Amino acid sequence: MDLGLTGKNAIVCAASSGLGRACATALAREGANVVINGRTVETLEETAADIRSQAPDSEIRLVVGDVVDQSVRDELAGAFPEVDILINNAGGPPPGDFHDWKRDDWISAVDQNMLTAIELIRLTIDGMADRGFGRIVNITSSAVRVPIPVIGMSNATRAGLSNFVFGLVPQYSSKGVTINNLLPGPFDTARLRKSKEITKHLTGNAVAGRVGDPAEMGAMCAFLCGQYAGYINGQNFLMDGGLYPGNF
Repeated sequence: MDLGLTGKNAIVCAASSGLGRACATALAREGANVVINGRTVETLEETAADIRSQAPDSEIRLVVGDVVDQSVRDELAGAFPEVDILINNAGGPPPGDFHDWKRDDWISAVDQNMLTAIELIRLTIDGMADRGFGRIVNITSSAVRVPIPVIGMSNATRAGLSNFVFGLVPQYSSKGVTINNLLPGPFDTARLRKSKEITKHLTGNAVAGRVGDPAEMGAMCAFLCGQYAGYINGQNFLMDGGLYPGNF
């Protein structure tokens, strides 16, 4: 299936590893040019080399730094003359007991998992609308659907992002711009392997008998960015191997 992404320009945040890397790789393999972001130059360069080896005809650019910083967001938004695709992605706030979280902790979480994505959307969405094509995919969390007690800050900020961006859909859907969210459950990433406190209740009930392969998330992301997904808008796509105990 040709997704029609050849020559499209994409931003993928937090793309040096895990789900972000998988999304960047999938987009590049479909022919998109991709600017990838990460905080460590060595890791980002290794990621870029790997993606180039799989997608030699795609242009891969790098922006090093924390996407929470406005200067990094500005550099990402300006990496290509035109941005067609935006993949918002960021690590979650630390787990813990809400009694221990102070105001500064909450402000940091809101900045990381909500305001940063909104700012990148602000910087790119009108250009997409002017050109009649745009795809925005926010990688959030299954906690948007089923809150996880130990990551209350993530529950709140990611759900807030979902509600905000879906409020934009009526303004932009007639202009060829789609906004959708991917809600991952337990995937085989460094965060899951290092944070058993966060995911033990999920992995202990994994009805699929396994955790997800990041490449599966990348493929879904690429499809949502492609030419056949233009009528899919304002949706939360739960990818959790069947853990969610309901049909709504």
